[in-house]
Amino acid sequence: MLTDIYIELHVPDFKRTIEFYSRLGFKLLWRTEDYLVMKRKRSVINFYGGSQKVYSHSYFGRFKKTTKRGYGVEIIIPVDRVERFYNSVRKFAKIVQPLEPKKWGRRDFRIVDPFGFYLRITERYEWVGKLDARQKELIDDYWMKFKGRGRDPKKRTLDEIPRRSR
Repeated sequence: MLTDIYIELHVPDFKRTIEFYSRLGFKLLWRTEDYLVMKRKRSVINFYGGSQKVYSHSYFGRFKKTTKRGYGVEIIIPVDRVERFYNSVRKFAKIVQPLEPKKWGRRDFRIVDPFGFYLRITERYEWVGKLDARQKELIDDYWMKFKGRGRDPKKRTLDEIPRRSR
């Protein structure tokens, strides 16, 4: 799966960032004084700051230093062998939700990084392309709700049709 969306987390300490994300299996790709890029399989995370500089950013500098980082954001990291990964991660990370099955048919757990960013560690599965039976069932259930409200789910609006299908 390819994406044109990149995540950049503003952090005050690159040393702690590298230590934590390395333990999650990320490798340092490159770094400058105020920028850091780490990769784990197909997942890439960018980090900005690395010093008190993050608190004087043109936008984020408007907020108190104590503001919860990443409020309202969930960063999803897919892994192979999620149970084994969970047993490793729980030795060093703050678990905020234990490993458990979800209604979409996958298992995941949630942790918080040293700066407060909320991370979901999930079993690897395809988000686009061929869907599995559980994903199809959830989508069908969703469309049935529209049908129950008098809307034909087969008649999608232009915004609902993928651009490549037009």
